[in-house]
Amino acid sequence: MQTTEEKKKLTLFDSHAHYYDEQFSVNGDDDTFFLLDTLKRARINVLVPGIDMETSHKAIEYAEKFDHVYAAVGIHPHECGKAQEDAIEQLAELVKHERVKAIGEIGLDYFYNFAPKAKQLEWFDKQLELARKLDVPVIIHDREAHGDITTALNMYSVRGVLHCFSGSAEMARQLVDKGWYISFSGSITFRNASKICEAVKAVPMDRILCETDAPYMAPIPFRGQRNDSRLMIKVVEKIAELKEKTVAEVAQATYENTCRVFDIEQ
Repeated sequence: MQTTEEKKKLTLFDSHAHYYDEQFSVNGDDDTFFLLDTLKRARINVLVPGIDMETSHKAIEYAEKFDHVYAAVGIHPHECGKAQEDAIEQLAELVKHERVKAIGEIGLDYFYNFAPKAKQLEWFDKQLELARKLDVPVIIHDREAHGDITTALNMYSVRGVLHCFSGSAEMARQLVDKGWYISFSGSITFRNASKICEAVKAVPMDRILCETDAPYMAPIPFRGQRNDSRLMIKVVEKIAELKEKTVAEVAQATYENTCRVFDIEQ
């Protein structure tokens, strides 16, 4: 168990948090700015991925204001049905921004199916091709779409992160063998998380990232509450337990891994 003093010395990197979500801005951007400033004082770095053009711009705005915040830009599978035809050209311009570190959050979601599968696959392919062309990493959303995700990633020479991983240990091993990083969220603390915990055990320490997916996926004992990056310590602690490492070792490794995959100077 880490002491309070030891926790204060940790530097963490939340590789995935949606701070533009309305749950963080009851009083407008001031609420979000206050929280992001709090995270800076707590030595927690954050990457904010967009899910459409509006939130991609918002992610860049936060990254411009705070030097511990970085941005990614992309069209989420939930949003691709509303995407304009020129969105790829717009994303290509946004990726040139020095604070943008990836194309994401992109991928496939066959659980909710908020957009037709054909439309999801179309925009996933477009964004993977853009990432390949520009040689930037991607942040992948995969829900109930493991087969099509694997097929698409095998078609493109791209690199990046499978976020909020929900696949099997075998899938994780195959992805790592191909150079991918695997990010785990508060879901590894849930009661029914045995499959994901096996995946944690299967991924080498130099390929693991931590995230909150804030404001979602709050870890036990905060499940059902609004999540934020300060609660990610519970994910770090669970990984430490599963990997038989210290919390400090996991915090340092996941910080370094996040900087490496997104080409962020440490």
